[in-house]
Amino acid sequence: MQQVISSMLQGYEQGNISRRHLIQALATLAVAPAVAAAAPESPFRGVGINHVSINVADVKRSRDFYQKYFGLPVDGETANSCFLKAGNEYLTIFQRPMPVIDHFCLAIDNYKTETVMEEFRRQGLNPRGAGTTVTVTDPDGLSVQITAAGHHP
Repeated sequence: MQQVISSMLQGYEQGNISRRHLIQALATLAVAPAVAAAAPESPFRGVGINHVSINVADVKRSRDFYQKYFGLPVDGETANSCFLKAGNEYLTIFQRPMPVIDHFCLAIDNYKTETVMEEFRRQGLNPRGAGTTVTVTDPDGLSVQITAAGHHP
């Protein structure tokens, strides 16, 4: 997947694809595993992507890149992280040794941590709760977070 993302970024930097196409493609990559694994009937209905979280080697460099090329304003920042606003959603950036997409977070209506945890357990998943989010692992090992619509990461 990392090669696909690098190729898309290169295409954008060379002017071969638009900013809109790049963002749509990145969002599609983030959502595809969860959509493919979704059951026809589900106790929860995703109403949007709350955020995509990436690990980077240099937070400032990545922040500057996403501000310069995508116009994403800073919504919050620490020494090792940055929260960029993309419409009503976020791109969260964390400084970590291995640059990868860390996780994506689906927003659902009527979110309640215990209800979500219980339902995922009932369906045979091993959810991990952390206050305002619940995380499960998809079949390929990707982390998928669930939170309330409108939640700030």
